Amino acid sequence: MRQWTPVELEARLRAAEPPPLLLDVREPWEYAICHIDGAVLLPMHRLTERLDALDPERETVVICHHGIRSYQVTHYLTQLGFRRVINLQGGLAAWARDVDATMPTY
Repeated sequence: MRQWTPVELEARLRAAEPPPLLLDVREPWEYAICHIDGAVLLPMHRLTERLDALDPERETVVICHHGIRSYQVTHYLTQLGFRRVINLQGGLAAWARDVDATMPTY
């Protein structure tokens, strides 16, 4: 399974055309506290009912708070045949620490 550090993701967001889809699998209340601009919210517990909204060919980075839920979702999507899915290692907590110190944390 592929994983990127926050620094790797930041570089990819600046360089890729089109940029990867940022799939945030946290809950709405968590997303309201902080998120990466452009991230699409799809809570983990709603994933199976909304799979048709995802493109298995698009580069997709799965994001959560600490990287645990996103790791599980990345593994699940890979099992379903998504070949370009990547886990954000350490989640938004690592993003706030390593990339954007202004991001609120919880």
